[in-house]
Amino acid sequence: MDWHAWHDRYGSPDSHLSQRLVVVQDRIRRALDDAPPGPLTAVSLCAGQGHDLIGVLADHPRRDDVRARLVELDERNVAVARSAAVGLPGVEVVAGDASASDHYVGFVPADLVLICGVLGNVTDADVERLVGHCTRLCRTGGTVVWTRNRRIGTVDLVPQVCAWLEERGFERLWVSDPELDFGVGAHRFTGEPGPLAPLGPLARGERMFEFVGYDVLRDR
Repeated sequence: MDWHAWHDRYGSPDSHLSQRLVVVQDRIRRALDDAPPGPLTAVSLCAGQGHDLIGVLADHPRRDDVRARLVELDERNVAVARSAAVGLPGVEVVAGDASASDHYVGFVPADLVLICGVLGNVTDADVERLVGHCTRLCRTGGTVVWTRNRRIGTVDLVPQVCAWLEERGFERLWVSDPELDFGVGAHRFTGEPGPLAPLGPLARGERMFEFVGYDVLRDR
């Protein structure tokens, strides 16, 4: 999969991606609006070109309060995101494996955790594993905004994602209409965050999931 070309569909207002982006950005705005006064931290896993968070921060009243780290593997997408983030000094875009816990040290537990475009590209077992790691990534009272295509595979996994989150101390704030092809959810963490893996090289760190790709999963 060419993940740089994949982002071209954001340019079409009728595309699945651009429609989902509108919903995701709305939930991000609400999370920032509802966050307590003062500095905020945010992390985005498999951030792509950063359309979701950067697009909101560009004109949001809390833009100067937010210190964010976006992690993306594709260097071309990283370049686009960095260009979009010019004028947002609190936003850092890192080129690297988003599954590596080391990338988030110093930014977590965060007030806002974005897992958009990830859950449809990993196995169901890794979806549950990543949900478990959200208890480490998210601050008590913080929000996780996530997406999952409802039409991947034979079963709509969105209800199960909600259940896994809620079993782990997340309160459901909102989930998109099941009639839509895409699922978008927002959950608030009511538990206590745990520590990430110890600092050190990736080999010493913790991998939170394996990014397989929906095209590979579909062929399986």
